[in-house]
Amino acid sequence: MEVNISEKTLEDLEFNTILERVETFCISDLGRNTVPKIRPYLTKEKLLIALKKTDEYLTSFENDNRLPNHSFDEITHEINLLSIENSYIVPEGFLKVLNTSETANETLKFLKKFKEIYPVLFTHSQEVEYTTIITDYIKKVITPFGEVDDKASPNLKKIRKEILHIRNQINESFTRALSKFHSAGYLDDIRESVVENHRVLAVIPMHKRKVKGSLLGTSKSGSIVFIAPQATLQYSRELENLIFEEKQEIIRILKGLTEDIRPFQSLLVLYQRYLTQLDIIGAKAKYAKDIDAVLPKIVSEKKIFLKEAFHPILLEKYRTDKNVIIPQTLELNEYQQIIVISGPNAGGKSITLKTIGLLQIMLQSGILIPVSDKSEVYIFDRILTDIGDNQSIENQLSTYSYRLKNMRQFLKRCNENTLFLIDEFGTGSDPELGGALAEIFLEEFHSKKAFGIITTHYANLKVLADELDNVANANMQFDERSLEPLFKLFIGQAGSSFTFEVAQKNGIPYSLINRAKKKVEGEKIRLDKTISKLQKERNKLQKHSESLEKEQSKAKEQTDSLSDKEAKIQQKLSLFQEVYDTNQKMLVTGRKINELANKYFQTNNKKELIGEFMKWATVERAKYLKKNPPVKTTKAEKKKVKVVEKKQQEKIKKVEKEILQEVVKVREVKKIAAAKVAKAKSDYIFHINDRVKILDGSAVGTIESIEKKIVTINFGFLTTKTNMSKLELVQAANA
Repeated sequence: MEVNISEKTLEDLEFNTILERVETFCISDLGRNTVPKIRPYLTKEKLLIALKKTDEYLTSFENDNRLPNHSFDEITHEINLLSIENSYIVPEGFLKVLNTSETANETLKFLKKFKEIYPVLFTHSQEVEYTTIITDYIKKVITPFGEVDDKASPNLKKIRKEILHIRNQINESFTRALSKFHSAGYLDDIRESVVENHRVLAVIPMHKRKVKGSLLGTSKSGSIVFIAPQATLQYSRELENLIFEEKQEIIRILKGLTEDIRPFQSLLVLYQRYLTQLDIIGAKAKYAKDIDAVLPKIVSEKKIFLKEAFHPILLEKYRTDKNVIIPQTLELNEYQQIIVISGPNAGGKSITLKTIGLLQIMLQSGILIPVSDKSEVYIFDRILTDIGDNQSIENQLSTYSYRLKNMRQFLKRCNENTLFLIDEFGTGSDPELGGALAEIFLEEFHSKKAFGIITTHYANLKVLADELDNVANANMQFDERSLEPLFKLFIGQAGSSFTFEVAQKNGIPYSLINRAKKKVEGEKIRLDKTISKLQKERNKLQKHSESLEKEQSKAKEQTDSLSDKEAKIQQKLSLFQEVYDTNQKMLVTGRKINELANKYFQTNNKKELIGEFMKWATVERAKYLKKNPPVKTTKAEKKKVKVVEKKQQEKIKKVEKEILQEVVKVREVKKIAAAKVAKAKSDYIFHINDRVKILDGSAVGTIESIEKKIVTINFGFLTTKTNMSKLELVQAANA
């Protein structure tokens, strides 16, 4: 399976906004420059590896063996220099290469040590060679301060020693001249200065001819002339020659070091690429931690089950504004392949649709998503979107023309491994004609077994969704009292658009709304009103159900708390009873011993004392053995116990076998009876006035008309149409 997702789809779902957030968590410029290029993986195998890497990195935040710091310097320039003959890398560049090599090696070493904790990251690291040759070469030549070490060559050490000696001589000769001319009164109060990196004497102009040396400048006012003493000039020329020799020796050493590193150019490329990829994995993991994202279960069965799913962009925005965002739970499977969401504008239909699409795109790009860990996701090879107003002035296309072109592409590319997302399906043209065409498109998507979510206001699409197998209506709930959206998705029923209610909320005069109502067909208003009423009732039931669940949960907590307290009290009572019994036993024993002792003190009869004591001890031992029978210790006794146990087990197995035989017989009888009932139901031909109910439903209605396989059912407060295959007979008309 090769994934093919267009840039338009990524743009529609605002995927670039997610990448911008991931980019902020990168620690390197290379990582930040690479993140915007992230796209959905082309194969499932590569995607699963990428997701597991990010998930492993995320777990490192919660254990003691956290991944070491892997920040690094970009060495692209240094790598390019290695390709140029006779070129050399400067000391600062070698420090970057050293840092990158050490970071890569430290990471490789860590992952090898903890490969059981990070198996996928370890496997990925095996593509990179671990070696310290590069770092050993650089450390021999370059100091941690970015300078060539004196020990890099004997000649460099000698030159630097001579430079130090000459500088000392320059300082000594300058100090002598300074002292001499200061004593003579030829110098200004500041005495000395620095010109062109040379120490110079600050001479009063009237005495400049008395000071031998080279005139290097004057002050701005001309009140001071700067002269380098003659005694230091000779040493200065010698110093310049030595500095030039030092520079040439350093270049020679750097060229040699560059030549030593050159064979490892491809390894340095690999180091930089590996650390960049690790930086991106780390950025994804940090972003996942920031939005409480997880890796859901990736399933091979075609289904999407997103539990408590958040739109990541809204999640961060609402968190900043300290508002509450309501998560959505939604499922697509072979029995519910398409969901048609309806409801009022600004009720959250488009956000729900975008949430599902964006989370799917994120996951297929190796980014974890903010859902419950009980969620399950399938990997689609195509994700098609038609979201927002796409009017094109440049191509002279209206919104509807553009959407028709888009539908043509949908029909051409759509297959059973496609997820399609269409916002405001069928809009842009005459409602009746556009709605009819939208019905045909929906039937085509359904026949191709594609998964999808669409949002609409069209009543005919809501009806079609109810008639087609494996297509479900859904609505965004709306509080009719406050005229505020609840942003909760409810699957199983179409939603009212609440057109007039929303208009009223937005300040449209009630008289104008009434006039508008009169212009609309009575049946349509009646249908919308019925749907609105049902939605209102369902909202009440749902609130009542939630309240009951809370009460039940609270009662359960109280029951558990009482049970815990009861268990603790019982435990304490048991302990008190044991202490009491022990004390009573000790009292009885003490009394008996005291009685025997008093008798002995009176009679002084040892024989009688021992006899009485042994008699009492024998009685007590008999009582003890009765309560605590001795464990069988001899082989014969153990063998006898085993024989008894074996006979008991054989009896139990025999009884179990007999019971199982009886159960099988009963099941066969029930199966035959059930088959007869099922055959009678399947053979039954429905007639007008039959009382029926829809499968999995509880409401009972009467058949008003039958047209081919479509049946019209009157439930008293509303009339609906459905397929005959979905009916269950309650009472025949002639019964």
